[in-house]
Amino acid sequence: MKRIVVGPWVRFCGVFVVALMMCVLVKKPGGLRAQAQQAAQQQRATSTPYAGDLSIFEYPDRDKKLQIDRVMDLLGIAKGKSVADVGAGSGWFTVRAARRVGTAGTVYAEDINPQYIQYIDQRAKKENLGNIRTVLGTPDDPKLPASSVDALMLMKVYHEIARPVPVMKMLRGALKPGGKLGIIDRNGSGTDHGLNQDVVEKEMGEAGFKLVAKYDFTKADGQDYFLIFSAR
Repeated sequence: MKRIVVGPWVRFCGVFVVALMMCVLVKKPGGLRAQAQQAAQQQRATSTPYAGDLSIFEYPDRDKKLQIDRVMDLLGIAKGKSVADVGAGSGWFTVRAARRVGTAGTVYAEDINPQYIQYIDQRAKKENLGNIRTVLGTPDDPKLPASSVDALMLMKVYHEIARPVPVMKMLRGALKPGGKLGIIDRNGSGTDHGLNQDVVEKEMGEAGFKLVAKYDFTKADGQDYFLIFSAR
């Protein structure tokens, strides 16, 4: 049998190829770990979206406790304006905003629950509010038209959004120039139907918003806060 002699250059090339393959194998898991960490950072502790009896939102003195007229004044909700109620639920805020903006204005009632959307449609007809437009969104996309609203409200729903930064970026795109976004929520861990105010401010900053005002008059329970943002 003829013996094959391998020269030093061939041996070097072989060693180089093996070393290169080892580098790829080492780096690839690290890349996957980095991707996993990035994906984890996009999510945080959240509360399961409420899907129960809608009458919970309709208690008699809620207008007074939340001082909702003052809230709408601060968001610039007036005749002829366009408003979005994100996570509209029963449409409690939707119908109040619809009466405020009048027939020349529009209110988009967005929710991810199709039963709630159907309920709001029926409520709008019953209360003769033809300026309400319902929008069935998804957890990752509110599906609001671009540059469509002067004011946006998230009332006791921000803590349910698992991927807040990309969702808030979409909502930023729905605001008209100079539009305002309001968040009413309560301090909490994220899993207890509340989220600490500093976490909200941080995430909104990452989504391209700036905080323009903050208040603690809603409910006056020492836990609720009302934040107003504008697009940077």
